[in-house]
This record gives sequence, C-alpha cells and structure tokens, in this order.
Amino acid sequence: MSLADPAASAIPPSGWTLSEQSATPMALVDRGHALLAANPALHDWFGGAARGWRGEPLALLDARPPLLSEATERAFVEQRRVWLREARVRTAIGDRGADLALTPLDADALLLEVLPIAAEPSTTTRLSESLRGFAHEVRGPLAGMRGAAQLLQRRLDADDRELAGLIVAEVDRLASLSERLLHAGAKPRLARVNVHEIVERVAALATTGADAPLRLRRDYDPSLPAVRVDADRLLQALLNLVRNALEAGAQELVLRTRAEHAARIGERAVRLAARIDVVDDGRGVPAELADTLYEPLVSGRPDGSGLGLALAREIAREHGGELGHASRPGATVFSLLLPVSE
Repeated sequence: MSLADPAASAIPPSGWTLSEQSATPMALVDRGHALLAANPALHDWFGGAARGWRGEPLALLDARPPLLSEATERAFVEQRRVWLREARVRTAIGDRGADLALTPLDADALLLEVLPIAAEPSTTTRLSESLRGFAHEVRGPLAGMRGAAQLLQRRLDADDRELAGLIVAEVDRLASLSERLLHAGAKPRLARVNVHEIVERVAALATTGADAPLRLRRDYDPSLPAVRVDADRLLQALLNLVRNALEAGAQELVLRTRAEHAARIGERAVRLAARIDVVDDGRGVPAELADTLYEPLVSGRPDGSGLGLALAREIAREHGGELGHASRPGATVFSLLLPVSE
C-alpha cells in the first residue's frame, strides 16, 4: 500500500492492507475504534487531510456523535456489516454527507467504506430556477412601468422630470438584470468606469427610496483610478448593501472609497485594489448569523429573503473581488474589494 503519508504505507498492526487503486474511499479501523490506514481515494475525499487522523479515534470524524461509534461497536460485537445511512462526516473541507459501510475483517480490524450520497439539487440550484421564473414574469410589468414613466417625463416640471428619468433608468437596469437571470452563466460586461459615478447613483437612489430621513455622507478618495467592472452588476451589489443597512435601522450612511496598495483579496496579492465601504449606524449583524451571513436564504429578519448579501458577494467574486464586513451595534462596515491591477 502506498499513501501520501510515508508512515501510513506500513502494514497496520492488524496485518490488513488496502488497495490503493480502489476509487471507493476506504479506511482500516482497529478494535479500539482508531483509524489505522486510509487509501488515496479517502485522502482525496477528506480534502487531503485523512493522514492527519491516523491513530486518532474514529469518533473525531463523526459530525453527529455518537452514531459512528455505536455503529462501529455493533459491527465488531455482531461481526457483521453495519450500514450508517446519510451520515455526516467531518473533513478538512467541512462536514460532508455519505453512507458508511462498516465491515468486520476479523475480531481486531474493520473496513470502513465511504459511499458519497448522490447529489440532490442544491438550495442554490433551486434558487436559480426560481429567480429565472421570476425574471420571466417581471419583463411585462417592467415594460409598462417604463412607458408610464416616459409619459410622465413629458408632463412634469424639470425637477420631477429628473425623478421620472431615474425611474426609467432603474427600470432599464432591472430589465437588463432580468435578461441576465434568464440567460444564467453570462459573463459580466466589463468596461473601465469611474466607480464614483456608480456610488453617486447609489446615493441618489438611497435618499430617494428611504422610508425615513437618512443622513448620507460621502468620503471619496480622488486618487482612485478607473476600475474594470460591469457597472450594472456593481450598482446592484452596492444597492443591496445599502438596502441591508436601511433594513437594519440605519439613520446615517457613509459611502467611502479608498485605493489600497499591496492589497490581499482572498489568497491573492494585488498591487492595487479599489475598496468601497458602506458604513451604517444600524443594529449590526446578529452574532448567530456571523458564519452564514452570505449564504442564500439566510436573513436576520422574519420577512427577509436572505438574497441581498449572497448576490452582493457573488457579484464581487465575479469581478475577482471579495465582500467582507465588520460589525457591532451602531457601527457596521461592509467592504467591497475589487482588483485594479494584479
């Protein structure tokens, strides 16, 4: 047997060996429920970390203790194969689901086989289908809204015509987003733009659509160069962040830009990045949502959709960027980081 860890290639005390050619993730377990050896397929399935558990109690891998320990003991005592269906197993890349087969080889050794569960349609997949259905249904109403706003533009005074023009522009943007949802997988339409123009559009929409008076401050870095982005997508991401702040009870909002030199975006280093901060004085991010905040359908409000932040992060990553936050009650900052140069 030849494994990635040279020490693991030795024959375990039980005398049994594993086939390294097998595509099924497998491990040997001793009578004390300790992991003796693993084949390469198990290393891969565990994210390359299986060798780190050699000699460790098998129970450490159980995300739903004590189910795995109980099944292992039953297999040894009854000397028969025991199945643990839809188990949750701890791996280096997070908890994963699998069916586990525990087969006694003798009184002192047991073969553990990991059979990954066939993937069901994920929440994200189902969500994408729902969004495409929604996009199809709103195209007609959007066209009607645009026509009505254009008629109003012709009959209103200068100030009100500007507001009607804002409606037309937003309807056009929503229509464009709907088309992109209907043709999922389309790449962003990138062009070099002045991000301050986009942030100013966000400011106009935030103050126009706020239900309560909103104090809005701007803090722009004039040295920030043009950034290659999809303007509509970036606008959508920033609007989602602003809407999130308003729904958290913000009364003051700060839109801030900075040029960051020698920045890190995830694991990458970039010479220059554009940072756009949305700072608010709302209630902050609930502690219980800190680890799942950007997942679809996760919301701190009973009537929340849980889509805004998930979509904002998706847009950031479409551009090779990232979205993060820091929060406490009365002071929350969402920071959108975009590469200007690698």
